[in-house]
Amino acid sequence: MLPEHAPFSPDQRRAVDIALAGLDAAQRFWLAGFLSAAPTAATAAAVPATSAKLTVLYGTESGNSEKLADLSAKEAKKRGFQTTVKNMADIAPADLAKVENLLVIVSTWGDGEPPESATSFYKEFMNGSSVELPRLRYTVCALGDTSYEKFCQTGKDFDARLEKLGGKRVTPRQDCDVEYEEPYAAWLDGALKAFAPAAAPAAAVSVVAAAAAPVTEEYGKKNPFPSELLEKVILNGRGTTKETWHYELSLDGSGLNYEAGDALAVIPVNSPDIVEGILKASKLSGSESVEVKGVGQKVLADALREDFDITALSRAVLTKLQGYASSDKLGALLAEDAKDHLKDYQWGRWIADAIADFAPGGLSAADLVTIFRKLPPRLYSIASSPLAHPGEVHLTVASVRYQAHGQPRKGVASTYLADLVEKGGHVPVYTHQNKNFRLPASADVPVIMVGPGTGVAPFRAFVEQRAALGQGGKNWLFFGDQRYTYDFLYQVEWQEHLKDGNLSKLDVAFSRDQPEKVYVQHRMLERAKELYGWLQEGAHFYVCGDASRMASDVHEALISVVEKEGKLPREAAEAYVEDLKKSKRYQRDVY
Repeated sequence: MLPEHAPFSPDQRRAVDIALAGLDAAQRFWLAGFLSAAPTAATAAAVPATSAKLTVLYGTESGNSEKLADLSAKEAKKRGFQTTVKNMADIAPADLAKVENLLVIVSTWGDGEPPESATSFYKEFMNGSSVELPRLRYTVCALGDTSYEKFCQTGKDFDARLEKLGGKRVTPRQDCDVEYEEPYAAWLDGALKAFAPAAAPAAAVSVVAAAAAPVTEEYGKKNPFPSELLEKVILNGRGTTKETWHYELSLDGSGLNYEAGDALAVIPVNSPDIVEGILKASKLSGSESVEVKGVGQKVLADALREDFDITALSRAVLTKLQGYASSDKLGALLAEDAKDHLKDYQWGRWIADAIADFAPGGLSAADLVTIFRKLPPRLYSIASSPLAHPGEVHLTVASVRYQAHGQPRKGVASTYLADLVEKGGHVPVYTHQNKNFRLPASADVPVIMVGPGTGVAPFRAFVEQRAALGQGGKNWLFFGDQRYTYDFLYQVEWQEHLKDGNLSKLDVAFSRDQPEKVYVQHRMLERAKELYGWLQEGAHFYVCGDASRMASDVHEALISVVEKEGKLPREAAEAYVEDLKKSKRYQRDVY
Protein backbone atom coordinates (compact mmCIF):
# COMPACT_ATOMS: atom_id res chain seq x y z
CA MET A 1 0.00 0.00 0.00
CA LEU A 2 1.07 3.56 -0.61
CA PRO A 3 2.31 5.39 2.50
CA GLU A 4 0.27 8.30 3.83
CA HIS A 5 3.00 10.79 2.94
CA ALA A 6 2.82 9.82 -0.77
CA PRO A 7 1.84 12.87 -2.91
CA PHE A 8 -1.72 11.64 -3.58
CA SER A 9 -5.14 12.44 -2.16
CA PRO A 10 -6.86 9.73 -0.07
CA ASP A 11 -9.07 8.81 -3.05
CA GLN A 12 -6.06 8.60 -5.37
CA ARG A 13 -4.14 6.44 -2.90
CA ARG A 14 -7.11 4.09 -2.62
CA ALA A 15 -7.42 3.84 -6.43
CA VAL A 16 -3.70 3.12 -6.86
CA ASP A 17 -3.77 0.48 -4.09
CA ILE A 18 -6.72 -1.29 -5.74
CA ALA A 19 -4.98 -1.24 -9.14
CA LEU A 20 -1.67 -2.56 -7.79
CA ALA A 21 -3.32 -5.32 -5.76
CA GLY A 22 -4.28 -7.18 -8.94
CA LEU A 23 -0.80 -7.10 -10.48
CA ASP A 24 1.90 -9.75 -10.17
CA ALA A 25 5.62 -8.92 -9.78
CA ALA A 26 6.35 -9.00 -13.52
CA GLN A 27 3.46 -6.62 -14.25
CA ARG A 28 4.59 -4.23 -11.50
CA PHE A 29 8.13 -4.30 -12.89
CA TRP A 30 6.88 -3.45 -16.39
CA LEU A 31 4.68 -0.66 -15.05
CA ALA A 32 7.58 0.81 -13.06
CA GLY A 33 9.70 0.88 -16.20
CA PHE A 34 6.89 2.43 -18.23
CA LEU A 35 6.32 5.19 -15.69
CA SER A 36 10.03 5.92 -15.34
CA ALA A 37 10.33 6.23 -19.14
CA ALA A 38 7.31 8.54 -19.52
CA PRO A 39 8.60 12.10 -19.08
CA THR A 40 6.56 14.64 -17.19
CA ALA A 41 6.30 18.17 -18.53
CA ALA A 42 9.15 19.16 -16.23
CA THR A 43 11.47 16.34 -17.23
CA ALA A 44 10.62 16.75 -20.90
CA ALA A 45 11.75 20.34 -20.66
CA ALA A 46 14.94 19.24 -18.90
CA VAL A 47 15.93 16.92 -21.74
CA PRO A 48 17.21 19.08 -24.58
CA ALA A 49 15.90 18.40 -28.04
CA THR A 50 18.57 17.05 -30.39
CA SER A 51 18.67 15.98 -33.98
CA ALA A 52 21.21 13.27 -33.09
CA LYS A 53 20.16 9.87 -34.37
CA LEU A 54 21.40 6.71 -32.69
CA THR A 55 21.18 3.08 -33.82
CA VAL A 56 21.49 0.30 -31.25
CA LEU A 57 22.57 -2.92 -32.97
CA TYR A 58 22.50 -6.17 -31.02
CA GLY A 59 23.30 -9.86 -31.47
CA THR A 60 21.91 -12.16 -28.83
CA GLU A 61 21.78 -15.86 -27.94
CA SER A 62 20.19 -16.10 -24.49
CA GLY A 63 18.53 -12.68 -24.50
CA ASN A 64 20.95 -10.59 -22.45
CA SER A 65 22.17 -8.45 -25.37
CA GLU A 66 18.60 -7.80 -26.49
CA LYS A 67 17.63 -6.73 -22.97
CA LEU A 68 20.58 -4.34 -22.78
CA ALA A 69 19.81 -2.98 -26.26
CA ASP A 70 16.27 -2.11 -25.19
CA LEU A 71 17.57 -0.56 -21.97
CA SER A 72 20.13 1.47 -23.94
CA ALA A 73 17.49 2.77 -26.33
CA LYS A 74 15.27 3.74 -23.43
CA GLU A 75 18.07 5.73 -21.79
CA ALA A 76 19.14 7.33 -25.07
CA LYS A 77 15.61 8.54 -25.72
CA LYS A 78 15.50 10.11 -22.26
CA ARG A 79 18.63 12.02 -23.21
CA GLY A 80 17.09 13.34 -26.39
CA PHE A 81 18.36 10.93 -29.04
CA GLN A 82 16.20 9.68 -31.91
CA THR A 83 16.85 5.99 -31.31
CA THR A 84 16.38 2.85 -33.41
CA VAL A 85 17.02 -0.70 -32.20
CA LYS A 86 18.09 -3.34 -34.75
CA ASN A 87 18.63 -7.08 -34.40
CA MET A 88 21.59 -8.30 -36.47
CA ALA A 89 19.21 -10.90 -37.88
CA ASP A 90 17.13 -8.12 -39.46
CA ILE A 91 19.78 -5.89 -41.02
CA ALA A 92 22.42 -6.11 -43.77
CA PRO A 93 25.97 -4.78 -43.41
CA ALA A 94 25.31 -2.33 -46.26
CA ASP A 95 22.67 -0.64 -44.08
CA LEU A 96 25.41 0.60 -41.76
CA ALA A 97 26.51 3.06 -44.45
CA LYS A 98 23.44 5.15 -43.53
CA VAL A 99 24.24 5.17 -39.80
CA GLU A 100 26.16 7.99 -38.10
CA ASN A 101 26.02 6.97 -34.42
CA LEU A 102 26.11 3.25 -33.53
CA LEU A 103 25.98 1.32 -30.27
CA VAL A 104 26.85 -2.38 -30.74
CA ILE A 105 25.92 -4.86 -28.02
CA VAL A 106 26.83 -8.44 -28.89
CA SER A 107 27.53 -11.67 -27.07
CA THR A 108 30.02 -14.42 -27.83
CA TRP A 109 28.80 -18.01 -27.83
CA GLY A 110 30.76 -21.23 -27.40
CA ASP A 111 34.35 -21.12 -28.64
CA GLY A 112 34.43 -17.53 -29.89
CA GLU A 113 31.38 -17.89 -32.14
CA PRO A 114 28.74 -15.21 -32.79
CA PRO A 115 25.19 -15.72 -31.50
CA GLU A 116 22.97 -17.93 -33.63
CA SER A 117 20.76 -15.04 -34.76
CA ALA A 118 23.79 -12.94 -35.73
CA THR A 119 25.76 -15.57 -37.67
CA SER A 120 24.73 -14.49 -41.18
CA PHE A 121 25.34 -10.79 -40.51
CA TYR A 122 28.68 -11.59 -38.86
CA LYS A 123 29.94 -13.72 -41.77
CA GLU A 124 28.98 -11.17 -44.40
CA PHE A 125 30.29 -8.23 -42.39
CA MET A 126 33.63 -9.87 -41.60
CA ASN A 127 34.30 -11.54 -44.92
CA GLY A 128 32.16 -10.26 -47.76
CA SER A 129 31.20 -6.70 -46.91
CA SER A 130 32.99 -3.87 -48.72
CA VAL A 131 30.87 -1.12 -47.17
CA GLU A 132 32.80 2.02 -46.26
CA LEU A 133 31.94 3.80 -43.02
CA PRO A 134 33.83 7.11 -42.97
CA ARG A 135 30.96 8.98 -41.21
CA LEU A 136 30.29 6.31 -38.59
CA ARG A 137 30.90 6.97 -34.91
CA TYR A 138 30.61 3.82 -32.82
CA THR A 139 31.35 1.95 -29.63
CA VAL A 140 30.99 -1.73 -28.69
CA CYS A 141 29.84 -3.55 -25.56
CA ALA A 142 30.88 -7.22 -25.72
CA LEU A 143 29.29 -9.88 -23.51
CA GLY A 144 31.17 -13.08 -22.77
CA ASP A 145 32.48 -15.50 -20.19
CA THR A 146 36.08 -15.48 -18.97
CA SER A 147 36.00 -19.24 -18.48
CA TYR A 148 36.24 -19.53 -22.28
CA GLU A 149 39.52 -19.00 -24.12
CA LYS A 150 38.08 -16.60 -26.70
CA PHE A 151 36.46 -14.26 -24.21
CA CYS A 152 34.23 -11.65 -25.91
CA GLN A 153 35.74 -12.57 -29.30
CA THR A 154 32.68 -11.57 -31.33
CA GLY A 155 32.62 -8.10 -29.82
CA LYS A 156 36.36 -7.75 -30.40
CA ASP A 157 35.87 -8.76 -34.04
CA PHE A 158 33.11 -6.20 -34.61
CA ASP A 159 35.15 -3.48 -32.92
CA ALA A 160 38.19 -4.10 -35.13
CA ARG A 161 36.14 -4.47 -38.34
CA LEU A 162 34.21 -1.24 -37.80
CA GLU A 163 37.47 0.62 -37.33
CA LYS A 164 39.00 -0.99 -40.42
CA LEU A 165 36.02 0.12 -42.53
CA GLY A 166 36.55 3.74 -41.49
CA GLY A 167 34.44 4.06 -38.35
CA LYS A 168 35.59 6.26 -35.47
CA ARG A 169 35.51 4.68 -32.02
CA VAL A 170 34.09 7.24 -29.56
CA THR A 171 34.77 5.26 -26.37
CA PRO A 172 36.79 2.10 -25.71
CA ARG A 173 35.10 -1.26 -26.14
CA GLN A 174 33.71 -2.70 -22.90
CA ASP A 175 34.29 -6.44 -22.40
CA CYS A 176 31.84 -7.86 -19.84
CA ASP A 177 31.98 -11.15 -17.95
CA VAL A 178 28.81 -12.92 -16.79
CA GLU A 179 28.26 -10.21 -14.15
CA TYR A 180 27.79 -7.51 -16.78
CA GLU A 181 25.46 -4.98 -15.16
CA GLU A 182 27.91 -2.51 -13.63
CA PRO A 183 30.48 -2.36 -16.49
CA TYR A 184 27.63 -2.09 -19.00
CA ALA A 185 26.07 0.81 -17.08
CA ALA A 186 29.35 2.71 -16.97
CA TRP A 187 29.96 2.04 -20.68
CA LEU A 188 26.51 3.27 -21.71
CA ASP A 189 26.76 6.45 -19.69
CA GLY A 190 30.13 7.25 -21.22
CA ALA A 191 29.01 6.32 -24.72
CA LEU A 192 25.93 8.55 -24.70
CA LYS A 193 27.95 11.47 -23.38
CA ALA A 194 30.52 10.92 -26.14
CA PHE A 195 27.90 10.81 -28.88
CA ALA A 196 26.16 14.03 -27.81
CA PRO A 197 27.60 15.66 -24.66
CA ALA A 198 25.15 18.53 -24.77
CA ALA A 199 22.21 16.14 -24.92
CA ALA A 200 23.01 14.34 -21.69
CA PRO A 201 21.72 16.01 -18.51
CA ALA A 202 23.61 14.80 -15.46
CA ALA A 203 20.45 13.60 -13.71
CA ALA A 204 19.29 11.35 -16.55
CA VAL A 205 20.93 8.14 -15.38
CA SER A 206 18.06 6.29 -13.72
CA VAL A 207 17.79 3.54 -16.31
CA VAL A 208 21.54 3.04 -16.35
CA ALA A 209 21.55 2.71 -12.58
CA ALA A 210 18.67 0.27 -12.85
CA ALA A 211 20.84 -2.03 -14.97
CA ALA A 212 23.25 -2.38 -12.07
CA ALA A 213 20.62 -2.58 -9.33
CA PRO A 214 17.03 -3.23 -10.53
CA VAL A 215 15.39 -2.37 -7.21
CA THR A 216 11.91 -2.46 -8.72
CA GLU A 217 12.16 -6.19 -9.46
CA GLU A 218 10.71 -8.26 -6.64
CA TYR A 219 12.53 -11.47 -7.56
CA GLY A 220 15.25 -11.74 -10.18
CA LYS A 221 18.99 -11.98 -10.69
CA LYS A 222 19.83 -9.60 -7.86
CA ASN A 223 17.19 -11.04 -5.58
CA PRO A 224 16.59 -14.73 -6.42
CA PHE A 225 13.52 -16.55 -5.19
CA PRO A 226 14.09 -19.30 -2.59
CA SER A 227 12.19 -22.03 -4.41
CA GLU A 228 11.16 -25.17 -2.54
CA LEU A 229 12.28 -28.43 -4.14
CA LEU A 230 9.04 -30.37 -4.42
CA GLU A 231 10.39 -33.51 -6.06
CA LYS A 232 13.60 -35.04 -7.39
CA VAL A 233 13.55 -38.26 -9.40
CA ILE A 234 16.41 -40.12 -11.08
CA LEU A 235 15.42 -40.73 -14.71
CA ASN A 236 17.97 -43.40 -15.63
CA GLY A 237 17.55 -47.09 -14.91
CA ARG A 238 19.86 -49.29 -12.87
CA GLY A 239 22.90 -50.30 -14.91
CA THR A 240 23.29 -46.96 -16.68
CA THR A 241 26.49 -44.93 -16.84
CA LYS A 242 24.44 -41.71 -16.75
CA GLU A 243 22.93 -39.70 -13.88
CA THR A 244 20.00 -37.59 -15.05
CA TRP A 245 17.57 -36.02 -12.58
CA HIS A 246 14.08 -34.60 -12.92
CA TYR A 247 13.55 -31.69 -10.50
CA GLU A 248 10.25 -30.02 -9.64
CA LEU A 249 10.46 -26.59 -7.99
CA SER A 250 7.76 -24.36 -6.58
CA LEU A 251 7.16 -20.81 -7.85
CA ASP A 252 4.23 -20.16 -5.51
CA GLY A 253 4.40 -16.65 -4.10
CA SER A 254 7.29 -15.60 -6.33
CA GLY A 255 5.44 -13.65 -9.00
CA LEU A 256 7.85 -15.27 -11.49
CA ASN A 257 6.43 -16.27 -14.85
CA TYR A 258 7.81 -18.19 -17.81
CA GLU A 259 6.88 -19.55 -21.23
CA ALA A 260 7.74 -22.85 -22.87
CA GLY A 261 11.24 -22.32 -24.27
CA ASP A 262 12.51 -20.16 -21.41
CA ALA A 263 15.27 -21.06 -18.95
CA LEU A 264 15.55 -21.20 -15.18
CA ALA A 265 18.64 -19.70 -13.57
CA VAL A 266 19.91 -21.66 -10.57
CA ILE A 267 22.32 -19.95 -8.16
CA PRO A 268 24.40 -22.76 -6.66
CA VAL A 269 26.93 -22.95 -3.86
CA ASN A 270 30.27 -24.74 -3.96
CA SER A 271 30.44 -28.11 -2.23
CA PRO A 272 32.46 -28.50 1.01
CA ASP A 273 35.13 -30.70 -0.60
CA ILE A 274 35.86 -28.08 -3.30
CA VAL A 275 36.13 -25.36 -0.66
CA GLU A 276 38.46 -27.58 1.38
CA GLY A 277 40.63 -28.15 -1.70
CA ILE A 278 41.14 -24.42 -2.20
CA LEU A 279 41.94 -23.86 1.47
CA LYS A 280 44.43 -26.73 1.52
CA ALA A 281 46.22 -25.52 -1.62
CA SER A 282 46.35 -21.95 -0.29
CA LYS A 283 47.48 -23.10 3.18
CA LEU A 284 44.63 -21.24 4.90
CA SER A 285 42.25 -22.26 7.68
CA GLY A 286 39.06 -20.71 6.27
CA SER A 287 38.45 -18.66 9.42
CA GLU A 288 40.14 -15.57 7.95
CA SER A 289 38.03 -12.47 7.23
CA VAL A 290 37.86 -11.19 3.65
CA GLU A 291 36.10 -8.39 1.78
CA VAL A 292 33.45 -9.45 -0.73
CA LYS A 293 32.33 -6.80 -3.19
CA GLY A 294 28.73 -5.81 -2.64
CA VAL A 295 28.52 -7.86 0.55
CA GLY A 296 31.20 -6.64 2.95
CA GLN A 297 33.30 -8.65 5.38
CA LYS A 298 32.78 -12.43 5.45
CA VAL A 299 34.50 -15.47 6.85
CA LEU A 300 36.69 -16.87 4.06
CA ALA A 301 35.18 -20.37 4.07
CA ASP A 302 31.67 -18.92 3.70
CA ALA A 303 32.77 -16.59 0.91
CA LEU A 304 34.41 -19.47 -0.98
CA ARG A 305 31.24 -21.52 -0.62
CA GLU A 306 28.69 -18.83 -1.52
CA ASP A 307 30.28 -16.00 -3.51
CA PHE A 308 33.13 -17.09 -5.77
CA ASP A 309 33.73 -19.31 -8.78
CA ILE A 310 36.53 -21.41 -7.27
CA THR A 311 36.80 -24.10 -9.97
CA ALA A 312 36.89 -22.68 -13.52
CA LEU A 313 40.56 -22.40 -14.50
CA SER A 314 40.59 -19.63 -17.11
CA ARG A 315 43.47 -17.62 -18.53
CA ALA A 316 42.16 -14.63 -16.56
CA VAL A 317 42.46 -16.55 -13.29
CA LEU A 318 45.95 -17.82 -14.13
CA THR A 319 47.08 -14.31 -15.08
CA LYS A 320 45.94 -12.98 -11.70
CA LEU A 321 47.57 -15.93 -9.94
CA GLN A 322 50.84 -15.20 -11.72
CA GLY A 323 50.78 -11.72 -10.19
CA TYR A 324 51.30 -13.36 -6.79
CA ALA A 325 53.18 -16.52 -7.77
CA SER A 326 55.77 -15.05 -10.20
CA SER A 327 56.25 -18.60 -11.47
CA ASP A 328 58.55 -19.19 -14.45
CA LYS A 329 56.51 -22.26 -15.42
CA LEU A 330 53.20 -20.38 -15.29
CA GLY A 331 54.74 -17.44 -17.14
CA ALA A 332 55.77 -19.80 -19.93
CA LEU A 333 52.26 -21.27 -20.10
CA LEU A 334 50.73 -17.79 -20.43
CA ALA A 335 53.03 -16.81 -23.31
CA GLU A 336 51.27 -16.06 -26.61
CA ASP A 337 53.01 -18.94 -28.41
CA ALA A 338 51.99 -21.48 -25.75
CA LYS A 339 48.20 -21.46 -26.22
CA ASP A 340 47.99 -25.17 -27.01
CA HIS A 341 50.08 -26.05 -23.95
CA LEU A 342 47.87 -23.81 -21.81
CA LYS A 343 44.73 -25.50 -23.10
CA ASP A 344 46.23 -28.94 -22.33
CA TYR A 345 47.08 -27.82 -18.81
CA GLN A 346 43.61 -26.37 -18.16
CA TRP A 347 41.70 -29.49 -19.19
CA GLY A 348 40.39 -31.33 -16.15
CA ARG A 349 42.16 -29.08 -13.66
CA TRP A 350 40.66 -26.70 -11.11
CA ILE A 351 41.97 -23.51 -9.56
CA ALA A 352 43.20 -25.44 -6.50
CA ASP A 353 45.49 -27.49 -8.77
CA ALA A 354 47.04 -24.33 -10.24
CA ILE A 355 47.62 -22.82 -6.79
CA ALA A 356 49.36 -26.03 -5.67
CA ASP A 357 51.44 -26.16 -8.87
CA PHE A 358 52.49 -22.53 -9.18
CA ALA A 359 52.15 -21.04 -5.66
CA PRO A 360 53.31 -23.92 -3.45
CA GLY A 361 53.89 -21.56 -0.55
CA GLY A 362 50.20 -20.68 -0.50
CA LEU A 363 48.43 -17.33 -0.70
CA SER A 364 47.09 -14.83 1.80
CA ALA A 365 43.30 -14.74 2.16
CA ALA A 366 43.17 -11.20 0.76
CA ASP A 367 45.21 -12.18 -2.32
CA LEU A 368 43.29 -15.42 -2.84
CA VAL A 369 39.88 -13.81 -3.24
CA THR A 370 41.15 -11.35 -5.86
CA ILE A 371 41.85 -14.13 -8.37
CA PHE A 372 38.21 -15.32 -8.44
CA ARG A 373 35.23 -13.97 -10.29
CA LYS A 374 31.72 -14.06 -8.83
CA LEU A 375 30.02 -17.47 -8.83
CA PRO A 376 27.73 -17.26 -11.88
CA PRO A 377 24.18 -18.61 -12.08
CA ARG A 378 23.56 -21.65 -14.29
CA LEU A 379 20.81 -21.52 -16.91
CA TYR A 380 18.80 -24.69 -17.51
CA SER A 381 16.15 -25.15 -20.20
CA ILE A 382 12.77 -25.42 -18.52
CA ALA A 383 11.16 -28.84 -18.94
CA SER A 384 7.56 -27.92 -18.14
CA SER A 385 4.63 -25.92 -19.43
CA PRO A 386 3.18 -23.40 -16.95
CA LEU A 387 -0.28 -24.44 -18.15
CA ALA A 388 0.34 -28.10 -17.35
CA HIS A 389 2.07 -27.41 -14.01
CA PRO A 390 0.79 -24.11 -12.59
CA GLY A 391 2.96 -22.71 -9.82
CA GLU A 392 5.81 -25.07 -10.68
CA VAL A 393 8.90 -25.22 -12.89
CA HIS A 394 10.62 -28.48 -13.87
CA LEU A 395 14.23 -29.17 -14.88
CA THR A 396 16.05 -32.08 -16.51
CA VAL A 397 19.67 -32.02 -15.35
CA ALA A 398 22.54 -34.45 -15.95
CA SER A 399 24.94 -34.55 -13.02
CA VAL A 400 28.45 -33.90 -14.33
CA ARG A 401 31.01 -36.25 -12.75
CA TYR A 402 34.30 -37.48 -14.21
CA GLN A 403 37.90 -38.36 -13.42
CA ALA A 404 40.86 -36.21 -14.48
CA HIS A 405 44.51 -36.35 -13.45
CA GLY A 406 43.70 -39.05 -10.94
CA GLN A 407 41.11 -36.89 -9.17
CA PRO A 408 37.29 -36.91 -9.14
CA ARG A 409 35.75 -33.85 -10.79
CA LYS A 410 32.18 -32.60 -10.92
CA GLY A 411 29.97 -29.83 -12.19
CA VAL A 412 29.21 -27.20 -9.57
CA ALA A 413 25.51 -26.58 -10.22
CA SER A 414 24.44 -30.03 -11.39
CA THR A 415 25.89 -31.73 -8.30
CA TYR A 416 24.69 -28.93 -6.03
CA LEU A 417 21.15 -29.95 -6.99
CA ALA A 418 21.89 -33.67 -6.81
CA ASP A 419 23.97 -33.79 -3.63
CA LEU A 420 23.27 -30.73 -1.51
CA VAL A 421 19.52 -30.08 -1.89
CA GLU A 422 16.95 -32.55 -0.63
CA LYS A 423 13.21 -32.58 -1.14
CA GLY A 424 11.76 -29.74 0.93
CA GLY A 425 14.97 -27.74 0.70
CA HIS A 426 15.25 -24.43 -1.11
CA VAL A 427 17.08 -23.38 -4.27
CA PRO A 428 17.70 -19.71 -5.22
CA VAL A 429 16.27 -19.24 -8.73
CA TYR A 430 14.92 -16.72 -11.23
CA THR A 431 13.37 -17.13 -14.68
CA HIS A 432 15.20 -16.09 -17.85
CA GLN A 433 13.38 -15.25 -21.08
CA ASN A 434 14.51 -16.84 -24.34
CA LYS A 435 12.63 -15.08 -27.12
CA ASN A 436 14.71 -16.95 -29.70
CA PHE A 437 13.21 -20.33 -28.77
CA ARG A 438 9.47 -20.10 -29.09
CA LEU A 439 6.65 -22.27 -30.40
CA PRO A 440 4.99 -20.98 -33.60
CA ALA A 441 2.17 -18.52 -33.09
CA SER A 442 -0.21 -20.62 -35.17
CA ALA A 443 -1.74 -23.67 -33.50
CA ASP A 444 -1.77 -25.63 -36.77
CA VAL A 445 1.90 -25.30 -37.74
CA PRO A 446 3.83 -28.62 -37.58
CA VAL A 447 6.80 -28.81 -35.20
CA ILE A 448 9.93 -30.96 -35.53
CA MET A 449 12.04 -31.26 -32.35
CA VAL A 450 15.55 -32.75 -32.08
CA GLY A 451 16.63 -33.18 -28.46
CA PRO A 452 19.02 -35.95 -27.42
CA GLY A 453 19.83 -36.44 -23.73
CA THR A 454 18.86 -33.49 -21.55
CA GLY A 455 18.23 -31.54 -24.75
CA VAL A 456 14.76 -33.09 -24.61
CA ALA A 457 13.84 -30.78 -21.70
CA PRO A 458 12.23 -27.86 -23.61
CA PHE A 459 10.40 -30.28 -25.89
CA ARG A 460 8.64 -31.81 -22.92
CA ALA A 461 7.47 -28.23 -22.27
CA PHE A 462 6.52 -27.71 -25.94
CA VAL A 463 4.38 -30.85 -26.15
CA GLU A 464 2.71 -30.13 -22.80
CA GLN A 465 1.99 -26.56 -23.88
CA ARG A 466 0.40 -27.52 -27.19
CA ALA A 467 -1.60 -30.26 -25.48
CA ALA A 468 -2.86 -27.87 -22.77
CA LEU A 469 -3.96 -25.39 -25.44
CA GLY A 470 -5.60 -28.09 -27.52
CA GLN A 471 -3.52 -27.14 -30.55
CA GLY A 472 -3.89 -29.38 -33.58
CA GLY A 473 -0.47 -28.92 -35.17
CA LYS A 474 1.58 -32.07 -35.69
CA ASN A 475 4.54 -32.71 -33.34
CA TRP A 476 7.54 -34.91 -34.21
CA LEU A 477 10.30 -35.68 -31.70
CA PHE A 478 13.75 -37.10 -32.39
CA PHE A 479 15.29 -38.31 -29.12
CA GLY A 480 18.59 -40.07 -28.49
CA ASP A 481 20.74 -41.32 -25.63
CA GLN A 482 23.02 -44.26 -24.86
CA ARG A 483 20.73 -47.23 -24.09
CA TYR A 484 17.01 -47.86 -24.54
CA THR A 485 16.68 -49.89 -21.34
CA TYR A 486 18.33 -47.35 -19.04
CA ASP A 487 18.32 -43.94 -20.71
CA PHE A 488 14.95 -43.37 -22.37
CA LEU A 489 14.12 -40.13 -20.54
CA TYR A 490 10.37 -39.60 -19.93
CA GLN A 491 9.57 -42.78 -21.87
CA VAL A 492 6.14 -43.33 -20.28
CA GLU A 493 5.14 -39.69 -20.87
CA TRP A 494 6.08 -39.85 -24.56
CA GLN A 495 4.09 -43.06 -24.96
CA GLU A 496 1.07 -41.40 -23.36
CA HIS A 497 1.43 -38.38 -25.65
CA LEU A 498 1.57 -40.71 -28.68
CA LYS A 499 -1.54 -42.51 -27.47
CA ASP A 500 -3.41 -39.23 -26.89
CA GLY A 501 -2.33 -37.73 -30.22
CA ASN A 502 -0.32 -34.91 -28.62
CA LEU A 503 2.81 -36.39 -30.21
CA SER A 504 2.44 -37.41 -33.84
CA LYS A 505 5.77 -39.13 -34.39
CA LEU A 506 8.66 -40.30 -32.20
CA ASP A 507 12.01 -41.45 -33.58
CA VAL A 508 14.72 -42.63 -31.19
CA ALA A 509 18.43 -43.36 -31.50
CA PHE A 510 20.26 -45.26 -28.77
CA SER A 511 23.94 -45.17 -29.60
CA ARG A 512 25.20 -48.10 -27.48
CA ASP A 513 22.51 -50.67 -28.26
CA GLN A 514 24.26 -51.98 -31.40
CA PRO A 515 27.88 -52.28 -32.61
CA GLU A 516 27.67 -49.17 -34.79
CA LYS A 517 26.88 -45.81 -33.20
CA VAL A 518 23.45 -44.42 -34.15
CA TYR A 519 22.56 -40.81 -33.39
CA VAL A 520 19.59 -38.52 -33.98
CA GLN A 521 21.08 -37.14 -37.21
CA HIS A 522 21.10 -40.68 -38.64
CA ARG A 523 17.38 -41.02 -37.90
CA MET A 524 16.80 -37.69 -39.64
CA LEU A 525 18.54 -38.95 -42.77
CA GLU A 526 16.52 -42.18 -42.66
CA ARG A 527 13.30 -40.15 -42.50
CA ALA A 528 14.49 -37.58 -45.06
CA LYS A 529 11.51 -37.73 -47.39
CA GLU A 530 8.91 -37.23 -44.67
CA LEU A 531 11.01 -34.66 -42.84
CA TYR A 532 11.36 -32.57 -45.99
CA GLY A 533 7.64 -32.93 -46.58
CA TRP A 534 6.93 -31.45 -43.16
CA LEU A 535 9.27 -28.54 -43.91
CA GLN A 536 7.45 -27.92 -47.16
CA GLU A 537 4.21 -27.81 -45.17
CA GLY A 538 5.71 -24.97 -43.10
CA ALA A 539 7.05 -26.94 -40.12
CA HIS A 540 9.27 -25.24 -37.56
CA PHE A 541 12.52 -27.08 -36.77
CA TYR A 542 14.05 -26.99 -33.26
CA VAL A 543 17.33 -28.32 -31.84
CA CYS A 544 18.40 -28.41 -28.18
CA GLY A 545 21.50 -29.89 -26.59
CA ASP A 546 25.24 -30.15 -27.08
CA ALA A 547 26.70 -27.37 -29.21
CA SER A 548 30.16 -28.84 -29.76
CA ARG A 549 29.17 -31.82 -31.93
CA MET A 550 25.49 -32.75 -31.92
CA ALA A 551 24.12 -29.41 -33.09
CA SER A 552 26.57 -29.15 -36.00
CA ASP A 553 25.92 -32.78 -37.01
CA VAL A 554 22.16 -32.16 -36.99
CA HIS A 555 22.66 -28.96 -39.01
CA GLU A 556 24.63 -30.88 -41.65
CA ALA A 557 21.97 -33.60 -41.72
CA LEU A 558 19.26 -30.99 -42.26
CA ILE A 559 21.14 -29.52 -45.23
CA SER A 560 21.60 -33.05 -46.64
CA VAL A 561 17.87 -33.75 -46.29
CA VAL A 562 16.99 -30.56 -48.18
CA GLU A 563 19.66 -31.21 -50.82
CA LYS A 564 18.50 -34.78 -51.48
CA GLU A 565 14.74 -34.46 -51.24
CA GLY A 566 14.55 -30.99 -52.76
CA LYS A 567 16.91 -32.06 -55.57
CA LEU A 568 18.96 -28.93 -54.96
CA PRO A 569 22.66 -28.20 -55.30
CA ARG A 570 24.53 -27.85 -52.01
CA GLU A 571 24.60 -24.05 -52.17
CA ALA A 572 20.84 -23.85 -52.73
CA ALA A 573 20.20 -26.30 -49.86
CA GLU A 574 22.34 -24.16 -47.56
CA ALA A 575 20.40 -21.07 -48.65
CA TYR A 576 17.10 -22.92 -47.95
CA VAL A 577 18.24 -23.72 -44.39
CA GLU A 578 19.49 -20.17 -43.91
CA ASP A 579 16.06 -18.89 -44.94
CA LEU A 580 14.53 -21.16 -42.28
CA LYS A 581 16.69 -19.40 -39.73
CA LYS A 582 15.86 -15.92 -40.96
CA SER A 583 12.13 -16.65 -40.85
CA LYS A 584 12.56 -18.13 -37.33
CA ARG A 585 11.44 -21.55 -38.50
CA TYR A 586 14.80 -23.02 -37.44
CA GLN A 587 15.67 -22.29 -33.81
CA ARG A 588 18.37 -23.71 -31.57
CA ASP A 589 18.98 -23.77 -27.82
CA VAL A 590 22.48 -25.22 -27.60
CA TYR A 591 25.13 -25.19 -24.89
